Amino acid sequence: MTTELPDVLKYRDDAIRPQDDLYRHSNGKWFETATIPSDQGIYGSFMELRDEAEAAVHAIIEDAVAAHASGAPIDAATRRIAHLYGSFMNEEVIEERGADPVASYLESIAKVQDVQGLLELSGSFYRKGISGFVDIGAMSDAGDPDRNLLTFLQAGLGLPDESYYREEQFAQTVEDYRGHLARLLGLGGIEDAEAAAASVVQLETAIASHHWDRVKVRDAQARYNLLPGAELFGLMPGLRSWLGGAGIEEKYFSEVVVWQPSYIEALSGLLEEHPLEAWKNWLTVQVLRSFAPYLSSAFVNENFSFYSAKLGGVEKLKDRWKRGVAFTEGAVGEDLGQLYVAGNFPPEAKTAMDALVQRLIEAYRISISNLPWMGADTVQKALDKLSKFRPKIGYPDQWIDYSSIETDELDVIANRAAANEFEFRRELKKIDDGVDRELWFMYPQTVNAYYHPLLNEIAFPAAILRLPFFDVDRDIASNFGAIGAVIGHEIGHGFDDQGSQYDGSGQLTNWWTDADREAFEKLTGKLVEQYNALSPTEAPDHQVNGALTLGENIGDLGGVGIAYKAYKLELAANGIVEDEVIDGVTGDQRFFYSWAECWRTLIRPETAIIRVTTDPHAPGEFRCNQVPKNLDAFHKAFGTKPGDGMWLDPEERVVIW
Repeated sequence: MTTELPDVLKYRDDAIRPQDDLYRHSNGKWFETATIPSDQGIYGSFMELRDEAEAAVHAIIEDAVAAHASGAPIDAATRRIAHLYGSFMNEEVIEERGADPVASYLESIAKVQDVQGLLELSGSFYRKGISGFVDIGAMSDAGDPDRNLLTFLQAGLGLPDESYYREEQFAQTVEDYRGHLARLLGLGGIEDAEAAAASVVQLETAIASHHWDRVKVRDAQARYNLLPGAELFGLMPGLRSWLGGAGIEEKYFSEVVVWQPSYIEALSGLLEEHPLEAWKNWLTVQVLRSFAPYLSSAFVNENFSFYSAKLGGVEKLKDRWKRGVAFTEGAVGEDLGQLYVAGNFPPEAKTAMDALVQRLIEAYRISISNLPWMGADTVQKALDKLSKFRPKIGYPDQWIDYSSIETDELDVIANRAAANEFEFRRELKKIDDGVDRELWFMYPQTVNAYYHPLLNEIAFPAAILRLPFFDVDRDIASNFGAIGAVIGHEIGHGFDDQGSQYDGSGQLTNWWTDADREAFEKLTGKLVEQYNALSPTEAPDHQVNGALTLGENIGDLGGVGIAYKAYKLELAANGIVEDEVIDGVTGDQRFFYSWAECWRTLIRPETAIIRVTTDPHAPGEFRCNQVPKNLDAFHKAFGTKPGDGMWLDPEERVVIW
C-alpha cells in the first residue's frame, strides 16, 4: 500500500481542530483559494467533477461536429449530435429570428375562446415540452410495481416553491418576478405587458395556495392515490380536454395515480373562477419561459437575469458552448453517454465498484441482524429487502434508441420540440411495455447517484466514480469514506422514513410491526430535531427543515456508519488488523477526512436561500459535520471530549441502521 500523502489530507488546515470542525479543518486550505465561478451559484467537489464531465462531453460533441462538417460518411448518432449542438450554437440565425419561432404558439393562444380550448391547447403544448397545469409521466405503480401507470403531479408555478407566494420573506422576490414577467411578455409582443404580468402573478398565487408543501409531497402514502379514469375526471372534468389535446389515448388513463388530488380538484375551480384572459396570459408565459433559453439574446438574458442572477446570485451567463452541451445532452443524453463511457470509464472501475457494493450490503446485513431496537420478524423482512437490492454501476447495458428524432441543423426550437415529443412518446410506451428494470434514470456522464424505491435499485453513473469519491488505486480507508459512504447512503434510502415503506419488490406496503415503526420514528424524530437547529453560514436567518431533509439525513447517517463497518470488514478480508498510519493520520481518521472532502462547498447567499427552502438535502457543511457527531467511531478516531465543537453527548447520538 502506498505511503504517499493521500489526497484527502491536501486541504487540511491545522489551525482548525478536527475535534471542533471537521468540515473546515479538512477543507480549510481549499476555502482559502477556491472561488465560485461567476456562472455558478454553488461550487465544490460535485461541481468540480461536473465541470470535468462537461468538458469531456464537449470534446465528444466537437468531434461529432467536425465529422459532420468533413462531409465523410457518419452514423446517425453523430449526425444527431452535430445537428443539435450546431443549431444551438448558430447565434446568427437565432438572433435573426428573434421571437418568430414561438409566434405560432402565441397566435394559437390568442385564438382561444373558452376554457376547453385553453385546456386542449395546453395539452398539445405539453407534448412539445411546454410546462402546464400538471406534470405527467409513466411511473411504477406503488401498489403493483410490475406495471407502469400514468402519474399526475402538481405544476403551474414559476417560482421555486409554493412558499414563495405566501411567506412575507419572499414578498420582494414576488415583486421582482412580476417585473420579470412583464419584460418577458413584452419581448413576446404582448400588449399591456405590465397588466398581463400582474394577472399571472395573481393566478399563480391562487395555484400555489393549493399546492402541497414539500414535506407532504415526500409522504409516500399520501401521494399514492390510485384512481380509475372516471374518478380522475370527477376531480377535474376538464382534464379530459387536456389529455385529448395532448393526444393521449384513453387506454393510458383508464387507471392512473394522482399525487395531489386536492390540487387537481382545486384547479378545476380556479379555471372557472379566474378570467380566461388571465389564463391565456399564464399560458403565454409558459411558452416564453419554456423556450426562452433557446431564443434570441434578449430572451436568454431576461431569463438569466431573474432565475440565475436575481434568485441565485449568479454573476455571469454560462458560456454558449456550456449551454449548448446541456441542450444536446438533454435531447440525446445516452448517445453522448455511450461515447463518454468508452473514453472515461475503465472496466476495472466497474469491477472494483461491484466489490464495494457487495461489501456495503454485507455490512448492512450484519448491522440489521443486530439492531437493538427492531424485532426479529421485522429484521427478517428488512434482510429480505436488502437481499433484493439491484446495483447498477457505470452505465446501462442497453441504450435508448433516439433514431426517431428528426433533427434540423438550423432550427434549435424545432429540435427542442422534437426531443421533447420523443420523450413524451417514450413515457407512454413505458406504459405499453411494462416495467423495464434495465432502464437508467441518469446518464453515465451525470455526477450523482440514486435509489429507486419502486424498483429497489441503486445506481452509480460513471462520472461520479472519480476522485474525490473513488479511485481504484486509492487507499482502502479513503475509498470507503467517500464512495463507500455514497453507496451506503443510497442503500440507506431503502430504509429511510419513506423508502422503508416499500418492500423488496418495490411495493408500498407495511412490513413493520407497530412497535418497530414507533421505535424507528422515535430515532428519526431526534434526527429531525438535530437538523432543525441548524442554519447555513451563508443564510443564517434560514433554518434547515429537518422534516424535509430527513430522508437524505438518514441516508447520510446510515451511509457513513455502515461504510465504516464495511471498511473494517474489508480490512479483515485482506488480513489487515490495523490500517497503516500515513503522515501521522490513522486509517479511521482518513476515512472521515475522505467523507469531509466530498462536501466542501462554496455557495452564494441567494443560492443558499433557495437550497435551504427547497432542497431535500442539508447544506454541505452539515452533511459533513452533523453525521460524524452521531458516530462513536468518529469520537474515538479523533479523541473528542465535552466542550469540543464536534462533541455530542452519547445519549444524544442517533444511530438508526
